[in-house]
Amino acid sequence: MKEHVDKNDTAKRHMTRNIVSLSIIIILAMFLFGMTVLLSACAPSTSDSELYTTPNEMFEATDSISDNTSEATPIPETDSQTNTQSDSETRIVVDVWGREVEIPANVESIITLGSGAPRLAAYLDVMHMQVGSEQYLELGVNIRRDYNPVHHAWLTTLPVVGAGGGSGQNNGFPEEIIMVAPDVIVAGFDLEAADELQMQTGIPVVSVRHTTGLAPESFRDALRVFAEVVGAEERAEIIIDFIDSAKNDLHSRTYDVPDDEKLRAYSGAITWNGRRGFSGTYANFGPFNAINAYNVSDYSELDGFFEVDLESILVWNPDVIFLDPGNMDLVNEEYAINPAFFNSLRAVQEGRVYTMPAFNYAGTNITYALINAYFAGIVLFPEQFADIDIAEKAGEILTFFLGENTFDLMAEGGLFFGPLAIGE
Repeated sequence: MKEHVDKNDTAKRHMTRNIVSLSIIIILAMFLFGMTVLLSACAPSTSDSELYTTPNEMFEATDSISDNTSEATPIPETDSQTNTQSDSETRIVVDVWGREVEIPANVESIITLGSGAPRLAAYLDVMHMQVGSEQYLELGVNIRRDYNPVHHAWLTTLPVVGAGGGSGQNNGFPEEIIMVAPDVIVAGFDLEAADELQMQTGIPVVSVRHTTGLAPESFRDALRVFAEVVGAEERAEIIIDFIDSAKNDLHSRTYDVPDDEKLRAYSGAITWNGRRGFSGTYANFGPFNAINAYNVSDYSELDGFFEVDLESILVWNPDVIFLDPGNMDLVNEEYAINPAFFNSLRAVQEGRVYTMPAFNYAGTNITYALINAYFAGIVLFPEQFADIDIAEKAGEILTFFLGENTFDLMAEGGLFFGPLAIGE
């Protein structure tokens, strides 16, 4: 009997505990529900943009609402949307080969490769847009490229994206170019080379290759194409006006001097696709043409650079000789072999041998060519150029094109203006 009572008591106690536990659970659930309702009432309302996973979904929803309203409030474009639209805009430029090249509407970064392109960037004052450089810069400052001493230090901090050089061939490094991702590649390349590099990189390539000389039409065309790419059209026209003004000044001083009153001049040891000795000369020579000089090489029935035989020079027997000071070691070697030839020339006998620093190096240094023309004018037409101080005129020209007067650096690098002595 006692055992039966104990079992009943135990069962009652278990039932009581279960009822208590269930009551506690119900109370806790009701408490949590109440807190949830309270927090929801206090929370800030959700914005329209948070109701949609993408901006397009928001715009689509807004469009559907606006269809049912008399006045819809326009949704402003975000900065990211504006940038996307701007980045998608392009324009067409036609390069010097007539290639139609699609480029971004707003070009912010470039690289320049090959003959003349880096120089044009310096003249246009857009070197700051460069995001890559050429390998030749690793060799140090090269005064034979007029822009080099001004921009060398900064350019060498940029990734190397091409070999550099004036061949017109594709000397870019495609993988490195892709890494720096310029908006446009401006290159002094032949047509096929420009097409090739564009295909290799998927980046627009605009060619600005042009012929050498004292600002021929091809130079002007290339300058204007480059300017169109980078938005420097005004600067390009200022440069062309400066060149035309200088050439008009040079021409106006000598145009009326009869040929039989002119000193007959020869320019030798001209640098052309490499260094040359005394017989390396040039017909239709830019600096001489600018001052209407009597160039004995013009009577060779040849045009441009050529190697003349020494017998022809003896027949011409010029009154004045101009030589590239950077090639005087070659000339002096020739003198050591054949001193009689040199000593028989009138210009050598009378001490009328002067410098004519090279102005062609991976394209034409327009700066050096203009300075050469003024210096040749001082030597060949002293009366007409009596007011010109070559250091002052050179400083004016260099500062205009490069932003700095590098005349002293030219002299330190062997590109000086003055008399020369052959054989010493």
